Amino acid sequence: MTDAFSAAAEPTRRRILQMLASGPRTVSEIAAPFDVTRSAISQHLLLLVEAGLLEAEKVGRQRIYRVRPDGLQQLQAEINRFWTAELDQLVADARALRA
Repeated sequence: MTDAFSAAAEPTRRRILQMLASGPRTVSEIAAPFDVTRSAISQHLLLLVEAGLLEAEKVGRQRIYRVRPDGLQQLQAEINRFWTAELDQLVADARALRA
């Protein structure tokens, strides 16, 4: 299973998440603004679902994708942990250089 932080790190997947923040969409609607194949977008969507950031619902012959709020909360928590650790390390390095 892919972690949310790694899944969201890729630019295309970040754009997909931003797009879906405004509401659910079909694969075709998601793929339309991209210069890659629908198959490539489907692979990105699958990875985002596996990471817990999106959920998919089959409606007839289409799949509707939407953001999972709990998945985004998990991603936010991972980002907060990452930046806290990085900033703590930066302060420690600055103090070591000053000493």
